[in-house]
Amino acid sequence: MSDDERSIRNLIDTWMKASAAGDANTVVSLMADDVIFMVPGREPFGKDAFRAASEQMQGMRMSGTNDIREIEILGDWAYIRNHIDLTITPPSGNAVHRSGYTLSILRKQADGQWLLWRDANMVV
Repeated sequence: MSDDERSIRNLIDTWMKASAAGDANTVVSLMADDVIFMVPGREPFGKDAFRAASEQMQGMRMSGTNDIREIEILGDWAYIRNHIDLTITPPSGNAVHRSGYTLSILRKQADGQWLLWRDANMVV
């Protein structure tokens, strides 16, 4: 496994752990400033809208798995195809299960850090 692949896998692992801990600041730090998210039934949105949605999820518990199916690194760009399985439990206790695929594009920064640049999320 190359250093870049290890860094990308670490980014995904950090994202999942921070999401489960409700640590929106860490999750947002893993995104490029011009990140774009594409999800079913909604116009594409960026970092500010992601942060706002994360703040609305305070008090919710999240657990899940992420199965990376493919990583391709092309210089300072990479894409990841993976399957996510999540359970989100609001304070009311009525858990919601979601699963599906994502296709993410990452960009390597001048300092060597990989950041999420585009994300097409089919989790429903």
